[in-house]
Amino acid sequence: MIYGYARVSTKEQNEERQIIAFRDAGAERIYIDKQSGKDFARPQYQRMMKRIKKNL
Repeated sequence: MIYGYARVSTKEQNEERQIIAFRDAGAERIYIDKQSGKDFARPQYQRMMKRIKKNL
């Protein structure tokens, strides 16, 4: 399975271009966070990483 992870820093920003690019690349599941990128304590990022590790 191909996963994508889109992130924007604020709720006002639009992640749509990232989502389109992931779909064009064949991503079957896209995780999205609207949160600062200062660290990796982002809910959807953590969810994606758990799923990836589980499927290894």
